[in-house]
Amino acid sequence: MSSPPGRRSGRAAGVQSIDRAAAILRSFSEHRAELTLSEIARSTGLTTSTVHRLLAAMHQNKLVRQTRERRYAPGSLIVQLVLGDVVATTLREAALPIMSALRDEVEETVGLHSVLPSDERVVVDQAESHQPLRRTYTELGVPIPLPYGAPGKVMCAWLPPARCEAILQQEIPPITSTTVTDPEELRRQFVEIRRRGFAMSLAERTPGIRSVAAAFFDHNGAVTGGLSVSGPEMRMPAERMEEIGPHVRQAAWAVSEDLGATEVVVRSRNSELDVDMEMLSAPADS
Repeated sequence: MSSPPGRRSGRAAGVQSIDRAAAILRSFSEHRAELTLSEIARSTGLTTSTVHRLLAAMHQNKLVRQTRERRYAPGSLIVQLVLGDVVATTLREAALPIMSALRDEVEETVGLHSVLPSDERVVVDQAESHQPLRRTYTELGVPIPLPYGAPGKVMCAWLPPARCEAILQQEIPPITSTTVTDPEELRRQFVEIRRRGFAMSLAERTPGIRSVAAAFFDHNGAVTGGLSVSGPEMRMPAERMEEIGPHVRQAAWAVSEDLGATEVVVRSRNSELDVDMEMLSAPADS
Protein backbone atom coordinates (compact mmCIF):
# COMPACT_ATOMS: atom_id res chain seq x y z
CA MET A 1 0.00 0.00 0.00
CA SER A 2 1.41 3.41 -0.93
CA SER A 3 1.80 6.19 1.60
CA PRO A 4 -0.92 8.85 1.75
CA PRO A 5 -0.33 11.87 -0.52
CA GLY A 6 1.90 14.52 1.05
CA ARG A 7 3.47 12.08 3.52
CA ARG A 8 6.75 10.19 3.30
CA SER A 9 6.98 6.64 4.59
CA GLY A 10 8.99 6.12 7.79
CA ARG A 11 11.64 4.30 5.77
CA ALA A 12 11.93 7.14 3.24
CA ALA A 13 12.18 9.72 6.02
CA GLY A 14 14.81 7.65 7.77
CA VAL A 15 16.88 7.35 4.60
CA GLN A 16 16.59 11.10 4.06
CA SER A 17 17.85 11.74 7.59
CA ILE A 18 20.86 9.51 6.93
CA ASP A 19 21.55 11.33 3.67
CA ARG A 20 21.38 14.67 5.44
CA ALA A 21 23.60 13.50 8.31
CA ALA A 22 26.14 12.29 5.73
CA ALA A 23 25.98 15.70 4.03
CA ILE A 24 26.76 17.35 7.37
CA LEU A 25 29.77 15.10 7.94
CA ARG A 26 31.02 15.86 4.41
CA SER A 27 31.04 19.55 5.34
CA PHE A 28 34.11 18.96 7.51
CA SER A 29 37.56 18.78 6.01
CA GLU A 30 41.20 19.25 6.97
CA HIS A 31 40.81 23.01 6.54
CA ARG A 32 37.25 23.16 7.94
CA ALA A 33 37.64 21.03 11.07
CA GLU A 34 35.19 23.17 13.09
CA LEU A 35 32.02 24.78 11.74
CA THR A 36 29.19 26.89 13.08
CA LEU A 37 25.54 25.94 12.69
CA SER A 38 25.13 28.59 9.98
CA GLU A 39 28.22 27.40 8.09
CA ILE A 40 26.90 23.83 8.06
CA ALA A 41 23.51 25.04 6.85
CA ARG A 42 25.12 26.97 3.98
CA SER A 43 27.36 24.05 3.07
CA THR A 44 24.52 21.52 2.97
CA GLY A 45 21.74 23.76 1.68
CA LEU A 46 19.54 22.71 4.61
CA THR A 47 17.60 25.06 6.84
CA THR A 48 19.14 26.00 10.17
CA SER A 49 16.24 24.36 12.02
CA THR A 50 16.80 21.08 10.17
CA VAL A 51 20.55 21.22 10.76
CA HIS A 52 20.00 21.99 14.46
CA ARG A 53 17.69 18.98 14.84
CA LEU A 54 20.09 16.65 13.05
CA LEU A 55 23.10 17.93 14.98
CA ALA A 56 21.32 17.25 18.26
CA ALA A 57 20.77 13.61 17.27
CA MET A 58 24.31 13.28 15.88
CA HIS A 59 25.76 14.80 19.08
CA GLN A 60 23.83 12.29 21.17
CA ASN A 61 25.38 9.48 19.11
CA LYS A 62 28.89 11.02 19.25
CA LEU A 63 29.00 11.67 15.52
CA VAL A 64 29.66 15.34 16.21
CA ARG A 65 30.70 17.31 19.27
CA GLN A 66 30.63 20.94 20.36
CA THR A 67 33.84 22.86 21.00
CA ARG A 68 34.38 25.47 23.71
CA GLU A 69 33.47 28.14 21.10
CA ARG A 70 30.14 26.33 20.50
CA ARG A 71 31.21 25.27 17.03
CA TYR A 72 30.78 21.73 15.75
CA ALA A 73 33.47 19.17 14.94
CA PRO A 74 33.56 15.43 14.15
CA GLY A 75 32.73 13.40 17.25
CA SER A 76 34.64 10.75 19.14
CA LEU A 77 32.77 7.89 17.41
CA ILE A 78 34.06 9.08 14.03
CA VAL A 79 37.59 9.31 15.42
CA GLN A 80 37.35 5.85 16.95
CA LEU A 81 36.05 4.30 13.73
CA VAL A 82 38.73 5.93 11.60
CA LEU A 83 41.60 5.18 13.94
CA GLY A 84 40.33 1.67 14.57
CA ASP A 85 40.30 0.80 10.87
CA VAL A 86 42.42 1.62 7.84
CA VAL A 87 44.03 4.86 9.03
CA ALA A 88 45.51 3.42 12.18
CA THR A 89 46.45 0.01 10.80
CA THR A 90 49.79 1.07 9.34
CA LEU A 91 50.59 3.21 12.37
CA ARG A 92 49.78 0.44 14.82
CA GLU A 93 51.71 -2.14 12.84
CA ALA A 94 54.73 0.16 12.79
CA ALA A 95 54.51 1.28 16.40
CA LEU A 96 53.37 -1.66 18.55
CA PRO A 97 56.59 -3.73 18.41
CA ILE A 98 58.61 -0.60 19.14
CA MET A 99 56.24 0.34 21.96
CA SER A 100 56.47 -3.10 23.54
CA ALA A 101 60.26 -3.02 23.44
CA LEU A 102 60.33 0.46 24.99
CA ARG A 103 57.82 -0.63 27.67
CA ASP A 104 60.02 -3.59 28.61
CA GLU A 105 63.08 -1.36 28.68
CA VAL A 106 61.73 1.38 30.96
CA GLU A 107 59.03 -0.69 32.75
CA GLU A 108 56.38 2.00 32.34
CA THR A 109 53.31 2.37 30.12
CA VAL A 110 53.99 3.51 26.55
CA GLY A 111 51.23 5.43 24.75
CA LEU A 112 50.67 5.92 21.02
CA HIS A 113 49.19 9.32 20.11
CA SER A 114 47.95 10.80 16.84
CA VAL A 115 47.41 14.43 15.81
CA LEU A 116 43.97 15.43 14.55
CA PRO A 117 43.29 18.21 12.00
CA SER A 118 41.24 19.95 14.72
CA ASP A 119 44.42 20.73 16.72
CA GLU A 120 43.65 17.90 19.12
CA ARG A 121 45.19 14.50 19.71
CA VAL A 122 43.90 11.06 20.51
CA VAL A 123 45.42 8.10 22.29
CA VAL A 124 45.42 5.35 19.65
CA ASP A 125 46.84 2.46 21.67
CA GLN A 126 49.10 1.58 24.59
CA ALA A 127 51.61 -0.98 25.79
CA GLU A 128 50.77 -1.17 29.48
CA SER A 129 53.41 -1.49 32.15
CA HIS A 130 53.52 -4.77 34.05
CA GLN A 131 53.87 -2.86 37.33
CA PRO A 132 50.97 -3.35 39.79
CA LEU A 133 50.66 0.44 40.07
CA ARG A 134 50.76 1.81 36.53
CA ARG A 135 49.42 4.33 34.07
CA THR A 136 46.46 3.00 32.09
CA TYR A 137 44.84 5.07 29.34
CA THR A 138 41.06 4.83 29.49
CA GLU A 139 40.22 7.52 26.90
CA LEU A 140 41.29 5.75 23.72
CA GLY A 141 39.95 7.65 20.70
CA VAL A 142 38.68 10.63 22.73
CA PRO A 143 39.98 13.99 21.42
CA ILE A 144 42.30 15.82 23.83
CA PRO A 145 43.00 19.53 23.24
CA LEU A 146 46.54 20.55 22.40
CA PRO A 147 48.86 21.42 24.10
CA TYR A 148 48.01 19.54 27.32
CA GLY A 149 50.59 17.04 28.58
CA ALA A 150 53.90 15.91 27.14
CA PRO A 151 52.44 14.28 23.97
CA GLY A 152 50.43 17.41 23.18
CA LYS A 153 53.36 19.73 23.79
CA VAL A 154 55.74 17.73 21.63
CA MET A 155 53.22 17.74 18.78
CA CYS A 156 52.65 21.49 19.12
CA ALA A 157 56.38 22.09 19.03
CA TRP A 158 56.60 20.42 15.61
CA LEU A 159 53.49 21.92 14.00
CA PRO A 160 53.95 24.65 11.38
CA PRO A 161 54.66 27.90 13.27
CA ALA A 162 51.44 29.62 12.17
CA ARG A 163 49.31 26.68 13.29
CA CYS A 164 51.19 26.43 16.59
CA GLU A 165 50.77 30.14 17.22
CA ALA A 166 47.04 29.95 16.51
CA ILE A 167 46.76 27.30 19.23
CA LEU A 168 48.66 29.48 21.69
CA GLN A 169 46.28 32.36 20.99
CA GLN A 170 43.41 30.31 22.43
CA GLU A 171 42.63 30.09 26.12
CA ILE A 172 44.26 27.12 27.87
CA PRO A 173 42.20 26.43 31.01
CA PRO A 174 44.15 24.60 33.75
CA ILE A 175 43.27 20.95 34.32
CA THR A 176 45.63 20.35 37.25
CA SER A 177 47.61 22.64 39.52
CA THR A 178 50.68 22.19 37.29
CA THR A 179 49.06 22.69 33.86
CA VAL A 180 51.14 25.11 31.81
CA THR A 181 48.75 27.82 30.61
CA ASP A 182 51.13 30.73 29.90
CA PRO A 183 51.71 31.00 26.11
CA GLU A 184 55.15 32.56 26.60
CA GLU A 185 56.26 29.67 28.82
CA LEU A 186 54.96 27.18 26.26
CA ARG A 187 56.86 28.96 23.47
CA ARG A 188 60.03 28.65 25.54
CA GLN A 189 59.33 24.97 26.19
CA PHE A 190 58.70 24.31 22.49
CA VAL A 191 62.14 25.66 21.61
CA GLU A 192 63.68 23.39 24.24
CA ILE A 193 61.60 20.41 23.07
CA ARG A 194 62.87 20.79 19.51
CA ARG A 195 66.44 21.14 20.78
CA ARG A 196 66.31 17.98 22.91
CA GLY A 197 63.86 15.95 20.89
CA PHE A 198 61.44 15.18 23.74
CA ALA A 199 58.94 16.83 26.08
CA MET A 200 58.12 16.30 29.75
CA SER A 201 54.91 16.75 31.71
CA LEU A 202 54.82 16.98 35.49
CA ALA A 203 51.23 15.85 36.11
CA GLU A 204 50.02 18.66 33.84
CA ARG A 205 47.00 16.78 32.46
CA THR A 206 46.43 13.81 34.77
CA PRO A 207 46.98 14.22 38.52
CA GLY A 208 49.74 12.00 39.87
CA ILE A 209 51.05 11.01 36.41
CA ARG A 210 54.28 12.21 34.82
CA SER A 211 55.11 11.68 31.15
CA VAL A 212 57.92 11.95 28.63
CA ALA A 213 57.06 12.11 24.92
CA ALA A 214 58.72 12.39 21.51
CA ALA A 215 57.21 13.09 18.09
CA PHE A 216 57.21 10.92 15.00
CA PHE A 217 56.80 11.99 11.37
CA ASP A 218 55.30 10.60 8.17
CA HIS A 219 56.85 10.18 4.71
CA ASN A 220 56.14 13.85 3.98
CA GLY A 221 58.08 14.95 7.05
CA ALA A 222 54.98 16.20 8.89
CA VAL A 223 54.47 15.47 12.57
CA THR A 224 51.63 12.97 12.82
CA GLY A 225 51.83 11.81 16.42
CA GLY A 226 54.08 10.76 19.23
CA LEU A 227 55.12 8.11 21.71
CA SER A 228 54.97 8.69 25.45
CA VAL A 229 56.23 6.97 28.57
CA SER A 230 53.98 7.60 31.58
CA GLY A 231 54.05 6.50 35.17
CA PRO A 232 53.14 7.51 38.71
CA GLU A 233 55.03 10.47 40.17
CA MET A 234 56.67 8.28 42.81
CA ARG A 235 58.57 6.39 40.06
CA MET A 236 59.14 9.36 37.76
CA PRO A 237 61.44 11.90 39.45
CA ALA A 238 62.93 14.54 37.16
CA GLU A 239 66.25 12.69 36.97
CA ARG A 240 64.62 9.51 35.68
CA MET A 241 62.54 11.46 33.17
CA GLU A 242 65.73 13.00 31.80
CA GLU A 243 67.18 9.51 31.42
CA ILE A 244 64.06 8.14 29.73
CA GLY A 245 63.77 11.04 27.26
CA PRO A 246 66.48 9.90 24.79
CA HIS A 247 65.03 6.37 24.74
CA VAL A 248 61.57 7.71 23.86
CA ARG A 249 63.13 9.94 21.21
CA GLN A 250 64.97 6.99 19.66
CA ALA A 251 61.81 4.83 19.68
CA ALA A 252 59.74 7.62 18.09
CA TRP A 253 62.32 8.04 15.34
CA ALA A 254 62.15 4.30 14.65
CA VAL A 255 58.39 4.73 14.11
CA SER A 256 59.11 7.67 11.80
CA GLU A 257 61.43 5.54 9.69
CA ASP A 258 58.83 2.78 9.45
CA LEU A 259 56.35 5.40 8.23
CA GLY A 260 58.80 6.46 5.51
CA ALA A 261 60.35 9.55 7.09
CA THR A 262 63.98 10.51 6.49
CA GLU A 263 66.17 13.20 8.02
CA VAL A 264 66.27 15.06 4.72
CA VAL A 265 62.49 15.09 4.32
CA VAL A 266 61.81 16.09 7.93
CA ARG A 267 64.44 18.83 7.79
CA SER A 268 62.99 20.18 4.53
CA ARG A 269 59.40 20.09 5.79
CA ASN A 270 60.34 21.88 9.02
CA SER A 271 62.81 24.38 7.58
CA GLU A 272 61.05 27.23 9.39
CA LEU A 273 62.01 25.67 12.72
CA ASP A 274 65.46 25.81 14.28
CA VAL A 275 66.13 22.09 14.77
CA ASP A 276 69.06 19.72 15.04
CA MET A 277 68.16 16.66 12.99
CA GLU A 278 71.15 14.74 14.28
CA MET A 279 69.78 15.10 17.81
CA LEU A 280 66.28 14.05 16.71
CA SER A 281 67.52 10.77 15.26
CA ALA A 282 70.41 10.24 17.70
CA PRO A 283 70.78 6.96 19.59
CA ALA A 284 69.69 7.02 23.23
CA ASP A 285 73.24 6.71 24.52
CA SER A 286 74.62 9.64 22.48
